[in-house]
Amino acid sequence: MNLKTYLNIAQIAVSVLLIAAILLQSRGTGLGSTFGGEGNVYRTKRGVEKVLFRSTIVLAVLFLGLALAALIIPQA
Repeated sequence: MNLKTYLNIAQIAVSVLLIAAILLQSRGTGLGSTFGGEGNVYRTKRGVEKVLFRSTIVLAVLFLGLALAALIIPQA
């Protein structure tokens, strides 16, 4: 197995984790709050919600980096 194969496997794993993180975030919000139906103007993220939010950002950046690396590295 070459480096490109490992990059593809890592990209698939990160994409599955990213999908799970996004779905877990949207689990608590309803359709009404999507269009501004929620009464709170400003709400801070705390605890698990904050960790999930930051891990989603990290996973998205990692996914982008793996995708760019897979494009740059030549086929062996």
